[in-house]
Amino acid sequence: MTGFDSFLVVDWSAAKRAPVNPSKDAIWLGFVQDGVAQEPIYCRNRIDAETRLTEIIRTEQDAGRRMLIGFDFPFGYPKGFARIVTGKDDPLALWDWLAAQITDTPEGVNNRFEVAETINALFAGPGPFWGKSHQDRWPGVPYRKIGIPFDRVAEKRSCDRGANTPSSCFQLFFNPTVGSQALMGLPMLSRLRRMNGVAVWPFGAWHDAPVVLAEIWPGLIEAAVKAQIARDGTEIRDRVQVRLLAGALSRLAPEALTTMMKDIPAEAREEAWVLGTGHASALCALAQGSPLAPPPLRDDCFALPAGVDWTPVNDALEALRARLHPVVGQGQVALKAALGRVLATPVTARRSNPPAPNSAVDGYGFAFDSLGTGDQVLPLCDGRAAAGVPYGGNVPPGTAIRILTGAILPDGVDTVILQEDVQCDGRQIAFRGGVKPGSNARKAGEDVCGGMEILPAGRVLTPADLALLAATGTDRVPVYDRLQVAILSTGDELREPGEPATPGQIYDANRPMLHALMTQMGFACNDMGRAPDDRDALRAALDRAADTSDAILTSGGASAGDEDHVSALLKESGALSHWRIALKPGRPLALGIWRGTPVFGLPGNPVAALVCTLIFARPALGLMAGTGWTLPQGFDVPAGFTKRKKPGRREYLRARIRDGRAEVFASEGSGRISGLSWAEGLVELPDGAAEIAPGDMVRYIPYGSFGL
Repeated sequence: MTGFDSFLVVDWSAAKRAPVNPSKDAIWLGFVQDGVAQEPIYCRNRIDAETRLTEIIRTEQDAGRRMLIGFDFPFGYPKGFARIVTGKDDPLALWDWLAAQITDTPEGVNNRFEVAETINALFAGPGPFWGKSHQDRWPGVPYRKIGIPFDRVAEKRSCDRGANTPSSCFQLFFNPTVGSQALMGLPMLSRLRRMNGVAVWPFGAWHDAPVVLAEIWPGLIEAAVKAQIARDGTEIRDRVQVRLLAGALSRLAPEALTTMMKDIPAEAREEAWVLGTGHASALCALAQGSPLAPPPLRDDCFALPAGVDWTPVNDALEALRARLHPVVGQGQVALKAALGRVLATPVTARRSNPPAPNSAVDGYGFAFDSLGTGDQVLPLCDGRAAAGVPYGGNVPPGTAIRILTGAILPDGVDTVILQEDVQCDGRQIAFRGGVKPGSNARKAGEDVCGGMEILPAGRVLTPADLALLAATGTDRVPVYDRLQVAILSTGDELREPGEPATPGQIYDANRPMLHALMTQMGFACNDMGRAPDDRDALRAALDRAADTSDAILTSGGASAGDEDHVSALLKESGALSHWRIALKPGRPLALGIWRGTPVFGLPGNPVAALVCTLIFARPALGLMAGTGWTLPQGFDVPAGFTKRKKPGRREYLRARIRDGRAEVFASEGSGRISGLSWAEGLVELPDGAAEIAPGDMVRYIPYGSFGL
């Protein structure tokens, strides 16, 4: 795995809780996501910052973005220090040791000086930790550095000397308080690194990790920071530093960053290393907005390895899954408007369902423990309990009360008998023995308990989901914005249905079909009309589509002929991967990027266009829309047909189920559009050779499995 999609730079503080309004001496997060700088994030205390970091890591992982996070405090100590404290040379063991020792509160009250005393006691003589806020407190920590020998461990690490950082990781007080930042920061890193997919550079296996934690030092771009502050005047320095350094790292060519991370000395495996040491001038230039090299080109998300000729269907699907991610924003909609929308975050029940114990039937309620043996006769108490009109009193033992379906069980009632099983004269009831305790009585929360997660993020909301949300008190639903999909047909031969057409012209069947498919799948469709076989006209149409949409579906022009302008334009822009998919129908499929927007260049043949949309575009667009990667549910059913298939391509036959068997359309010709309407699904035949006789099991995928 190479390169990163997101960059987060953290300015960590060892101070107490910061003011409500953004200020210095607080925690600032600078964030660049997919090349776009975000507004720096202000955190008032370390606990809040750790929560925000955890949320960001999970969000980026869910979105499929690889992330580099830089922290401005030492990740390690001079060689030998970890062994003195933990008995091991492993710096991560020291992180865990500190995590078990350090305490902190939202107000910033912590025990870092006490922990420093504990560590200093392991050394003969004063130190190595020094510096404190009160000269008469923490006697085990020297007030000044004078007299500390630094004989068992060095005062500074190799990277501190190489980057010329101003202070030692043993200095706890007097600016810069790097030592206190490390003592308060490493326990947090110990917890973060235990999240799935998180690794630490340069410790351990980090090269392929989805999230990499690294040590940085904003002093490497000091000239850029000073220049920016001079221009802006009142900017908070910490805010400037994280914003500029995150931007500089994001502008580095992936190869340069990889080299920077690999080209480190052996002692860095224990002491850690400041990312960018020896490259300060390059980072500073990038931070000032004058990159030495162009930013990494991201238009190769569909690229396949060199030498690949025919691409198997599964390989193509896996490549799409790995290279796409959600692109839509989030918002809230009213419950009644949420049908078909994609949940952006999990939803928890605001209250239990049912909210209180209640009756499941019309009948009579009583306390089971008050019953005797055999047949029963119970007097009725005055009043009744009905849904929405609860009984306000207590039902005495040995008596019963009239109760209706949905009514809250009054105090003293835990069992209900069905009215059809009772004889009643208005004053008392009689019924046979054998009633079970708790009969016909619903418990509070037996369906859903308040506070529990009821629907996960990424779910496409159904009518039943809306009922569940309503029953548990949700009136506003967090959803992703609808994915905007542009539909564009190409070709001089196309005419709109209803227009005059010569024998050499055809009506555009793809655009209405694709528009309907996108609508049924829950996406917002932008109809871009049709473009002639003219390079400039098609370029203008693609520009308009990219300006308004998150993805583009074109039909026609996706192969390699003289008039296949879609693939030609994508190739000119450097963003084409012209895949010859091992698929029937639909092997020519152009996948690429146009001005940052993914393009699915579908075949012009409607049968092939439908199959390619269902098999490739549907899961890819769903991933971009926030639903995650979902493949259709297939079913093994007996074949009602005969078929001999050659090896080399996966085949999809138009099919439907009749009398428990899959029958296929009489003709496999890809020009037979009537077969699409005749069919109710697809039969999927494997990549290899196959010989199918009636009764053999085949995989049938109904159109409903595609969300249609």
